[in-house]
This record gives sequence, structure tokens and C-alpha cells, in this order.
Amino acid sequence: MKFCLACKHTYSDASWKCPLCGHEPAERGGFVSFAPELAAQNDGFDPELFKRYAQVEAGNFWFVARNALLKKLMLRHFPRASNVLEIGCGTGFVLANTRKTYPDAQLSGSDIFTEGLGFAKQRVPSATLFQMDATAIPFREEFDLIGAFDVLEHIDEDGVALVQIHQACKAGGGVIFTVPQHPSLWSRMDEYAHHKRRYTRVELLNKVTAAGFKVRYVTSFVSLLLPAMWLSRLLQRNAPPADDGMDPGLKIHPVMNAAFGAVMAFERGLLALGVTFPAGGSLLVVAEK
Repeated sequence: MKFCLACKHTYSDASWKCPLCGHEPAERGGFVSFAPELAAQNDGFDPELFKRYAQVEAGNFWFVARNALLKKLMLRHFPRASNVLEIGCGTGFVLANTRKTYPDAQLSGSDIFTEGLGFAKQRVPSATLFQMDATAIPFREEFDLIGAFDVLEHIDEDGVALVQIHQACKAGGGVIFTVPQHPSLWSRMDEYAHHKRRYTRVELLNKVTAAGFKVRYVTSFVSLLLPAMWLSRLLQRNAPPADDGMDPGLKIHPVMNAAFGAVMAFERGLLALGVTFPAGGSLLVVAEK
């Protein structure tokens, strides 16, 4: 069901014009925009970075490993999902992976920036894309699966966003979240990415359950590379800022990138065997409504 953010009326209609109050969302950059006032302001984040991210994602070990892990978990926990939303889809790198995972599903993607949606449209032309604030979602009981992959850490009121996600999810449906883990790993890389926080496991699980979800599965990942992450963060504390504003973690020598990719492939093999990790650079949670 669609949900009018102006009058709080739920309705089923192909149009976004509310049949009760007549409210209709704006358009920005060729996309339906539910929070256009936020599209141009987000703590100084430069939308031009989307272009740079689009150029490196497909070759970076971390993005590739996360996609491979997400595909396995989507098929394991939500094999019949037919209506899927990714919140914070950015350039569409994960969204394209989701389309391959669910070739026949109705697929939607949202982002706070329409600049990112332009790249997502090129990668997944069949997806429905719109600009949205995750703390004000214009759906109720709509999606079988909602994903937010390294998104919650960007939101000041992440608890509000989780409640909104719960309301947009169908009964019996569920969610997959990934977030950066361990506040002690905070570094200039988090500042480049405009993170509000890195999570502890207890913090995220408490917020997910408080929103009304039941946790099915939780694990850390990027766990075998955690010592390298600690060392990298330590060295960055005294390094000068990057001139281009790009996360230094995305500028990896090809040999190191290949080596890290091999380690992540081994780690995914362990996860597939049922191993879960208590610590790692990232945290993943699967939960159901």
C-alpha cells in the first residue's frame, strides 16, 4: 500500500497523487522525490562522489564480497521475495546484484540523492527508483524484503528509520541490514563517508528488535581481515586528508585487492558452512516481521 506523507492516508493506485487530499510528490532530476529539501543537503556529502564510486565498486574486493554474501543470504532466508526495496541504493551496485538474484521480482530503489539514482537507472533500468527520506517512508505493508546496506550509519534518527522500515514491510517479510562495526575502528574513512556512528552488535540488535523485528541471523564479516583494518585505521590517524575526498580504502593496489578478495572468498566459505563471527569490520543482520 502507498502511504500519503501529507494526510497519512493509505491507498492502492498506480498514481502517486493521493486520492484523499490530492497531495502529489515533487520531481527532482527526473525522479519522484518525497523529500526534495533533503536531496541537496546532507552534511556536506559531495554527490559528485557517486561517479567515482561507480567507477571502482565492481573491482573493489569489499563491494564484490558483500554482494556475493548478500545474494546467498537473500536466497537462503527470502527465496520467494517478489517485491523488494533497497533503501540507500546509491549507484545501484547492490541493486543490480539483487536483480540477478530475483530476476522476476518487482524491484525498487531509493536514495536521498537523485545523483546516485541516475547511475542506478543505468545499471538496473527495470527498477522503480525514487528519492526518499528513510525516516518518512511512503509505504505500508508493501515489501517482502527491504535491504539497507551500509545506510543506517548515515541516519541521525536510525531508530525512527527502523520503525518506518518495519511499517513498510509485509507481515511475514523481512529485512537485511549491513553496517560498519566497532566504534573503536572509527577513522578518517568514516568521516569521508559521513557516518554518524559505527555500531556495536548489542546496539544494532536492540534497535532492530525495538522496531518490532525478530532477528533470524547475525554475523560479523570482514572478520579475517580485522587485524589489517586495525592497522590501516591506526596509520590513517596521522595521514593527510585525501585531496579528492575519496575514501582511501577504495584506493587499493591491485595485488592487495586480489589478496583481500581471496581472504574474503575463504571467509564466505566458512559462513556458508554455518560459522558466524563475533567480530569484524562489518555487521550483518537478517530479521523478520
